[in-house]
Amino acid sequence: MSNSSYTPPKVWQWEKGNGGKFANINRPIAGATHEKTLPIGKHPLQLYSLGTPNGQKVTIMLEELLELGIKQAEYDAWLINIGEGDQFGSGFVDINPNSKIPALVDRSTEKPIRIFESGSILTYLAEKFSVFLPTTQPERAETLSWLFWQTGSAPFVGGGFGHFYVYASDKYEYPINRFAMETKRQLDVLNQRLANNQYIAGDNYSISDIAIWPWYGALVKGWLYDAAEFLSVHEYEHVIRWADEVYTRPAVQRGRRVNRLQGDPAQQVRERHDASDLL
Repeated sequence: MSNSSYTPPKVWQWEKGNGGKFANINRPIAGATHEKTLPIGKHPLQLYSLGTPNGQKVTIMLEELLELGIKQAEYDAWLINIGEGDQFGSGFVDINPNSKIPALVDRSTEKPIRIFESGSILTYLAEKFSVFLPTTQPERAETLSWLFWQTGSAPFVGGGFGHFYVYASDKYEYPINRFAMETKRQLDVLNQRLANNQYIAGDNYSISDIAIWPWYGALVKGWLYDAAEFLSVHEYEHVIRWADEVYTRPAVQRGRRVNRLQGDPAQQVRERHDASDLL
């Protein structure tokens, strides 16, 4: 099947119907659409997020820090419902001008520090608490290389494969084939890497594992896009081994539940303000 009936105009014009399922929140300009002050809780770290793969990276990282007994990593996780346009509220735009979750404010400093983009947040927290990011080379470079690999690769899986396979109002062969091929190539990159390494960056669990697992771990476990059979994920035995091992970590299981709006209702914790919220 091909889509040969569309000829791009000389000048593209935005129409409110553009964007399929997400047409009501997509637009070609940045900035706030409405005034909305963000809530502030009692803890040093204030997270504004949603339990998507990108959001899970940060809640898993925070729960890992707490698992280590780092009390300064206590946090409030406030729900940003992107389906309702919360990310375009003025308070959220002040924290992240790109209007994407997650966004974090560190209020333990004299002047609050905003951090946006999930990879940046992971790096900030790892450096702040001196954990999950090696300080010596070449281990540090390897960890950061895989972290940036994930931030550069995931859009092909999310905005590419996920969008056209699941969310697009019409299904077209070319984009699905294009992004399925790239998703499988990325899985093979990971599979070859993990054939000889326990974790992504080597012998030790790190922020590269925390960044990659919510996307590719969930994909091979059949939790993402219901696409395990379509992508033949059983072919990636080393990724599956790693995904299962990472999921045994209590912090990963807790972090995956925070700010969730989809899946098993029993596993959804819309907001997290205390450890007891995850019991």
